[in-house]
Amino acid sequence: MLPDLTDLVLASHNQGKLREFAELLAPWGVAVTSAAELGLDEPDETGATFAKNALIKARAAARATGRPALADDSGLCVEALGGAPGILSARWAGPSKDFSAAMARIERELAARAATTDARRRAAFVATLALVTSAGEETTYEGRVEGTILPVPCGDLGFGYDPIFRPDGHSRGFGEMTSQEKHGIPAAGGQALSHRARAFQAFAAACLPPLNRSAPPA
Repeated sequence: MLPDLTDLVLASHNQGKLREFAELLAPWGVAVTSAAELGLDEPDETGATFAKNALIKARAAARATGRPALADDSGLCVEALGGAPGILSARWAGPSKDFSAAMARIERELAARAATTDARRRAAFVATLALVTSAGEETTYEGRVEGTILPVPCGDLGFGYDPIFRPDGHSRGFGEMTSQEKHGIPAAGGQALSHRARAFQAFAAACLPPLNRSAPPA
């Protein structure tokens, strides 16, 4: 049986994520309210994995509201940096969320390791979604996309580390792609490209009814 996603809370204070999830959920007519809009505090993310941190956030929102909560934890994992920043991706940007500084730090650390070729600049974006229903049931869904770190940030679309990540098989980075390109709106027959869209695709397959593909896109 599909979970009841009425009054779904997105356990995030990130407006970029709220926009993305609103777009992704729109074909199903599911509205979402963010934790920020509800004035909820951000819980301490003490987990050692993306899944554990996503569950911490979803549990806190579900407990505070009595409503189903969906949370995302995601990050950039750079091979030459031993998988860093990984679950610390947001913290590398500091309290002011200065991702320009965080991207500059990645480039400095890659330069210190003489990581100048594409083969030495491999990375992956990883996202885990956690759903906690109003009945307390918990599930997680992961998405991953492989790619390369660009030496110079490109584009002003997206948010976070998007300007320095180019997914495999593409000539442009995430910072140069529209949300429709990255997330592939399902009602329009799009294919999930970004890590978050791939995690959402797994979530949708398990928790949302099949879409009527003959209907016009939302």
